[in-house]
Amino acid sequence: MKHRHAMPFGAELLVDGATRFRLWAPGVRQVMLETAVGEVRSDRAMTDGGEGWFEAVLDDAPAGTRYGYRTGDLLFPDPAARCNPQDVHGPSMVVDPLAFDWQDGGWLGRDWEEAVIYELHIGTFTPEGTFAAAIGRLDYLADLGVSALEIMPVADFPGRRNWGYDGVLPFAPDASYGPPEDLKRLIEAAHRRGLMVLLDVVYNHFGPEGNYLHAYAPQFFNPRHHTPWGAAINFDGEGSRTVRDFFIHNALYWVEEYRCDGLRLDAVHAIADDSEPDIVTEIARALRQGPGRTRQIHLILENDRNEVRYLARDAASAQWNDDIHHACHILTTGEADGYYEDYAQRPLWYLGRSLAQGFAYQGEASVHRGGAPRGEPSAHLPATAFVSFLQTHDQVGNRALGERLCALAKPQALRAAAACLLLAPAPPLLFMGEEFAASTPFLFFCDFGPELAAAVTNGRRQEFSRFARFRDGAAQAAIPDPNDPATFAASKLRWDETGRPPHSDWLAFYRELLALRRRTIVPRLAGMRPGGDFRIEDGVLHVGWTLGDGSRLNLAANFSASASAFITLPPGEMLYASSRIARRIGPCALPAWTAAYFLEAR
Repeated sequence: MKHRHAMPFGAELLVDGATRFRLWAPGVRQVMLETAVGEVRSDRAMTDGGEGWFEAVLDDAPAGTRYGYRTGDLLFPDPAARCNPQDVHGPSMVVDPLAFDWQDGGWLGRDWEEAVIYELHIGTFTPEGTFAAAIGRLDYLADLGVSALEIMPVADFPGRRNWGYDGVLPFAPDASYGPPEDLKRLIEAAHRRGLMVLLDVVYNHFGPEGNYLHAYAPQFFNPRHHTPWGAAINFDGEGSRTVRDFFIHNALYWVEEYRCDGLRLDAVHAIADDSEPDIVTEIARALRQGPGRTRQIHLILENDRNEVRYLARDAASAQWNDDIHHACHILTTGEADGYYEDYAQRPLWYLGRSLAQGFAYQGEASVHRGGAPRGEPSAHLPATAFVSFLQTHDQVGNRALGERLCALAKPQALRAAAACLLLAPAPPLLFMGEEFAASTPFLFFCDFGPELAAAVTNGRRQEFSRFARFRDGAAQAAIPDPNDPATFAASKLRWDETGRPPHSDWLAFYRELLALRRRTIVPRLAGMRPGGDFRIEDGVLHVGWTLGDGSRLNLAANFSASASAFITLPPGEMLYASSRIARRIGPCALPAWTAAYFLEAR
C-alpha cells in the first residue's frame, strides 16, 4: 500500500519522472536552485510565478538528489523538505514517498475511549535513540496496556540533541533519529500491535537556530503580534493564506503520508490569530474532512487558557489537563511555589473538580497570573475531552534537576494518585519510564552553536535563581548544562531496571491497573453522561460518574498521612484499593494515602 500527501510547495516527484521545486519567497526578486546528483552539480534560476512563488521543473533530479535554494549570498534548505540529512543548515533531499510500501493492512485507528497514552522522546527512549530502536519496545508497551504512543516532536532541529520544540523544518524527521522510512516503519509496527501513533507538532514558533524564513519570506511573520520568540507566525495578516496552508498541509502530511493517527498541538495558547476560523479550527476541520472521513483521527491540544470552544465544537478530541497534574503534585509532594500557588490553598478540591468536571479553573481569578480570570466552564463536556497525567516532559524536564515524581513523593502517595487517574474515565497519559519509576531524570537538553549555547545555559541558570534553593552561584552551577552531551545521556531510560525491585513492582502495579481499566472501565465509557459530581467529607475526596451503560463509578481518596475518620464507603463492588481496607458493615476508616474505586451496576 502506498501513501503520499501532495503539496503545493517543496520538491514533488511528478508522474512523468520530473521533479518540481516550488518555494514561496515574497521577500526577494530572484531565487537560484542548486542541485547535486552524485558528483554532478547544477545551478539554475527559478521561474518567478508571481505573488512570491518561484518554481523549477527538472528532468534530472530523482529521489536522493540533494538541493538547496540561493538568494544573493545566502544558501538555505527547503522549508518544506521531506528530508534534510545534514542537519538544518545543510542541503535538503528529494524523497519519493511512494517508494515505501505500507504493510499495516486495513488499519483504521481506534476509538478515543480506548486511549491510554504513552509520551516518549525518541532520543532518550532507547540507548540508541532512533526510530528503528523504538520498534523493539513496542511489544513491551502493548503488554503494559498502552493503546497510543505520543511521540515528542521530530521535526528537524539544530544539532543532534533536542526535546524537539526547537524544530525549524516541520516536514523533515530529524536525521539523528534515522531516515524518513524508519519513522514509517515505527508507525507501521505500532499499528500491527494495535497501537495508535500521535505526533507532537509545534505551530506556535520556529526554533532559534536554522530558521531562514526571515531572510526571504518575512511575510511568514506578523510583527503586530509579539510572542516569547519574537514576531508571531503570520496566521492573520497580509499573506497569511500561504502561511496557513503551510501548516495545514503539515498536519495532513503527517496523518496521510506517515499514517499518524492524530497530532498533539503544542501550546495553542501561544498562537496569535485573530481570524475566524482560527488556524487551530481550520486544521481540525481539514483533518476531520480529509483523512478523518475514513479513519479514526484524533487531535489533542495543549492550551493553558482552559478554553472550551475547541472541545465543544468537536474541533479536538481532548486537551492536556494541567490542572489535574498541579493538584496531584501538591498533594503528593507538598510543593506549592511557582504556578502551584494557584492550587495550594485547597488542592483536594481542585483535584475533585478536575476529575469530575475537567478544568479546575473555570473562570476564577488566578493568583499566579496577577488576578486575571482563567478558564471557562467545562462540566458540560465529556470526561474523554481531558487527558490526565501525573508527569509529562514539561512537568519533569522543566525542573532544574529533571526529577521524576518517584524521586519527590512517598511511594504510597504516588500509588494513590496513579490509581485515581488510571481508573478515572478521562484518558490517562504516562510519561516514558513512569510505569517503572525510572531512576533517570529527564533533563532539558539541546545542541546549539557556541554563542546560542552559552546564552541558553546562562539563561536557564538565571531562570531558577528566583527559587530559594538556587539563589547562590554554586547551586546554579550545579544545574546541568543543557548543551553538555552528558545531560542528554543522563536522561536515557535504563531498561534493565524493569527486571528488579522496586522498579519491577511499580511495573506490575501499572500493568494491573491498566488491565483493570481495559477490562472494566473502557467498555462502559462510550455514551457516558458529561460531568460528574464531587464532594469532600472529613478530608476524604468523593467523586462519582455515571457511565455509558448507566452504571455508577465512584472514587474515595484519602491524600492524608493519617487514616480518615469513619466514613461510609460508596456503594457497589470495590474494583481496586491502593491500600488494604478493612471493610465492614457500616462506616469504616480509609487508610492514609489510599484511593479506592467502586462500581455500582445498573
